[in-house]
Amino acid sequence: MRADAAERVESGGLVLLALSAWLVPGSGHLWLGRRVKGLVFLVALTTMFAIGLALNGRLFPFEASQPLVFLAAVADLAMGLPYFLAWALKIGGGQVAAVSYEYANAFLIVAGLLNMLVVLDVYDTAVGRK
Repeated sequence: MRADAAERVESGGLVLLALSAWLVPGSGHLWLGRRVKGLVFLVALTTMFAIGLALNGRLFPFEASQPLVFLAAVADLAMGLPYFLAWALKIGGGQVAAVSYEYANAFLIVAGLLNMLVVLDVYDTAVGRK
């Protein structure tokens, strides 16, 4: 890790870094000075999420009575700001009859889960494990 990145993490705090990395995919890496990785994550994860929405995917509701639906909702939420934008614009209602529905849901869920792995990578980098 670069010395200037370590100073920024100490002054900004790990919590703020992790929240930033979750909210905007790739922003944590950009904060730490890893521009290429940050831009790749920003473009790739946001594109995956957009493809899922374009293919008639569904942003799952938080229903505790249905554990798999609840877990899918958590995975969707893990995408951060793109999730909130889609929710506010009422995009992501899904069309079960669409041929691409299951593939679209896989794109949405995997984008969120990958974003969580990116957040963990930012944390590990910030504390010096990488």
